[in-house]
Amino acid sequence: MRERLLGLLDSTNDNDDDDDDGGGTTTTTTPDATVGGRMMGYRGSDRRRQWQEQQQRQRQEKQRPDGGEGNLTGLNILLLYADDWTHHTLSSYHDTTPKNTILKTPFLDALASDGMRFSHNCVTTSVCWISRATLYTGLYVSRHNTTKPCCWGGMDKPTSKMNETPSDWTELSFYELLANAGYHVGHSGKWGIYMPFDKRGVHYNVEEDGWHYRKIGDKLWHITEKNEADSLRFLVTRPRDRPFFLNVAFYATHAKDSDVRQYMPQEGSMGWYVNDTIPMPKAATDEAWKRMPYFFDERNEGRTRWRMRFNNATMHQTMMKNYYRMATEVDAACGAIMEELRRQDVLDNTVIIFTTDNGNFHAEHGLADKWYPHQESIRVPLIIRDPRMKEENRGTTNDEFTLNIDLAPTILAAAGLPIPQKMMGRDMSQLYLSPEPTKWRDDFFYEHPMISKKSYVPSSEALVRKDYKYMFWPDYSYEQLFDLVNDPEEMEDIFNSTDPAIEEIRAVMKKRFEELKNLVRSDEIVTL
Repeated sequence: MRERLLGLLDSTNDNDDDDDDGGGTTTTTTPDATVGGRMMGYRGSDRRRQWQEQQQRQRQEKQRPDGGEGNLTGLNILLLYADDWTHHTLSSYHDTTPKNTILKTPFLDALASDGMRFSHNCVTTSVCWISRATLYTGLYVSRHNTTKPCCWGGMDKPTSKMNETPSDWTELSFYELLANAGYHVGHSGKWGIYMPFDKRGVHYNVEEDGWHYRKIGDKLWHITEKNEADSLRFLVTRPRDRPFFLNVAFYATHAKDSDVRQYMPQEGSMGWYVNDTIPMPKAATDEAWKRMPYFFDERNEGRTRWRMRFNNATMHQTMMKNYYRMATEVDAACGAIMEELRRQDVLDNTVIIFTTDNGNFHAEHGLADKWYPHQESIRVPLIIRDPRMKEENRGTTNDEFTLNIDLAPTILAAAGLPIPQKMMGRDMSQLYLSPEPTKWRDDFFYEHPMISKKSYVPSSEALVRKDYKYMFWPDYSYEQLFDLVNDPEEMEDIFNSTDPAIEEIRAVMKKRFEELKNLVRSDEIVTL
């Protein structure tokens, strides 16, 4: 493995805004100049600025492959796919609410400054395996039917490896479609679901999932370090005569649920954030927990994991600092991977997408983890850097509702491939390539199946708009309504309000909810 000099973090906090999350201080310390024991060569701000300036020069000097502004063919595609990152687990989102002025992610910040951020990016189901199946297919869970982590498409777990690949994988998976079009396709890291068949559309596949530390041969690996090394191996060994797709499917910042420590960063990262105080979220109160629906009790798995992670202020600090350390480690790995693209002189022929499978509760509403339709769980970061993007769009923020069903269509369109009619999402490049304003969705339907039993993780559904959210809990026929403008923490359920204006909104929301739910769960070919 060749030596790399990568920048990491600023020595001072560039954000002087008052914290908006309530409580605590926002003092920022200088982390060690190492990641996982690797020595870093530059301060983050200098390295980030150098990288940005270099990319701007190359865009000005380098002739595009087709000599035009768009319609490029043969684009490489890099998907940086993290795990359990809520919307503000990125320092480039400092100017969004809720604010996070402590976490440092300088390489992803640089990516955002040279691409586009999407401030209202959400998932249609907030759990690892379903969200990943949606990534691969562009479908809601109601259609791809991967309701259990054991198997693709809801299949029963076979006793041995299948001889044939299921038709719905070959027909829908963008991996297969890219491979058939001549792409060299790679996957490094977490698949999220068991697929007991040869993934014919994947030429390079290293599956790592479910651990933070593991000894492989004579080396003790951290999962993020291994994800990075496997991804670099793909890039170094790939054939140079065809475009590539690579999904770097990080396991971090997913907790090790069976370990009392939960979040285990690399040893070289433990000096980071030591003197910081992570603010307690506004909705992380006993009152917020008591306001949850009556069927949320101590048996709920979200509450169980809250007790394991956030049961008191000291525990919250420990867990969140380790979570932040793991996020910054992922950022450094992304930096190393992008540096390899730069070294190979393919950065300006590569679409780079950063996002995650779902959000995470960090004690909000007395919960931990995901599953439910609250903002912390469903709203996640998204950054796209596209060589076709015009200069005036770089470093900007788009506020449209983008969804994880849009990822597969966007990836296929970037490759110049037709989008299968069965896919339900849209090509997001329309939001920055179209010369005219693009008509986009104003709302979306959210669904999540029950896991195990309703006292463990009850099923949930929602209609989500930017101003209001209607929630429905099917196992209990329980309804809620929240005003997201005046109550962004979703603390005040106004469903039973007798205010005529709220009654009208409730009726409109319920009608639209039924329309979208019926559409999603029908056999109709639809683009949402």
